[in-house]
Amino acid sequence: MATGKPRILQDGRDMIWTVLALLALCVFVLFASGNWTFGFKAGSGDDKVPAFDVSAALAADARSMPFPIRRPATPDGWKPNSGSTQTVGGQVSSNVGWVTKKGSYVQLTQTDAPEEELVATLGGYDAMGAGKREAGGHSWVVYDGENKNRFWIADLGDVRIGVRSKGSEADIEQIAKAVMAQDPLPKSVA
Repeated sequence: MATGKPRILQDGRDMIWTVLALLALCVFVLFASGNWTFGFKAGSGDDKVPAFDVSAALAADARSMPFPIRRPATPDGWKPNSGSTQTVGGQVSSNVGWVTKKGSYVQLTQTDAPEEELVATLGGYDAMGAGKREAGGHSWVVYDGENKNRFWIADLGDVRIGVRSKGSEADIEQIAKAVMAQDPLPKSVA
């Protein structure tokens, strides 16, 4: 019979090598299954970005909302991925979003709520005005919000339109121009 110490009491290096081998195996399984990315390729072409029918969502919103809804054309290479309604200052809003080619998220919000309420919803109560821009033949107020969110708001009288993104201003401008290029959808859109 061997009278040496049990193996568990010999050295901590054995445990370290065992843990490292298990971690390497876990990383291999994650990569092999395709369930792990570093975000470098998470653009609009990434299959993990869920698809969403912006046209159907905005058509439904046009039928049910008390203000005009516009449906911008989806920019080339962008993928529509989300839509929702939410309350903005006691009023309802229509929200849709896209993932750009570079992986940034851009949200379009349309509501008849006052601009101050829309600012608080899109950027938090500490959002600060950062100037004005012209896009699509309309004047937009530019805001810097919480968490590096930048957003633009246009007041068209019966509706306020907001475009928000952490991506580039070019992305915001692209949707701003696209939404202004469209007439409001009729209430009877199918």
